Amino acid sequence: MMKKLFPLFFFLMLLVVSGCSSNKSETSKKEVELTISAAASLQDALNDIKPLFEEENPYISLNFNFGASGALQQQISQGAPVDLFFSAAEDKFDQLVGDGRIDPKLGIDLVGNELVLVVPTDSSIGIKSFEDLVKANQISIGTPESVPAGQYAKETLENLNIWGDLEEKVVYAKDVRQVLTYVETNNVDAGIVYKTDALISPKVQIVESAKENTHAPIIYPVGIIKDSSHPKEANQFYDFLQNKASIDIFEKHGFKGLN
Repeated sequence: MMKKLFPLFFFLMLLVVSGCSSNKSETSKKEVELTISAAASLQDALNDIKPLFEEENPYISLNFNFGASGALQQQISQGAPVDLFFSAAEDKFDQLVGDGRIDPKLGIDLVGNELVLVVPTDSSIGIKSFEDLVKANQISIGTPESVPAGQYAKETLENLNIWGDLEEKVVYAKDVRQVLTYVETNNVDAGIVYKTDALISPKVQIVESAKENTHAPIIYPVGIIKDSSHPKEANQFYDFLQNKASIDIFEKHGFKGLN
């Protein structure tokens, strides 16, 4: 009787071991977590893309580190464990390429943006254009040295020959989202942000878009960090960001496709 049962017992044990092995394999795959350092202005679009990617790649999870592009670039330069960098400015990205942190063959200019002047929806000061900013008591822009939107804003005001009149009124912010918050809460009379940020808030209104010839092109490059711990998975997300579904989401949020 035992001899007859032994083959069946052996077969059942094989199934159990196989199942455990499969579960271990799935668990190990699910432990792959990519860290993406991305400009604050990309937050809403990337959070919409995240579930689509993770559904298609169930063993990869995405962890976003949002902030000012300059601050993120410095973190990566100092060795922060990052898999991809998605910048709001080409110069911050190019610095990492120049330092050998990003292979130029694994980087692409993905989307563009616009710069806009916003005021609180209940504003009564009469700011209808950049030139009207002289009426403001305080205005906010991102810190130009670390926040690309602030760099573009200062450049625009300089090219309009009004920076000198406004410099003492400027309240600097750590990123473009903080500028938006200052305007939303009426802590300043106006702010200069990306169009994509202005569109998400019912508490601000766009009064003017900056002409393209008043600032450098607003380009968002993305690339894979050379010392990524998960180069294969990083490449999967890099490719996913370039597909039609992702570009459609970026455009829904106000970004401009470049390819």
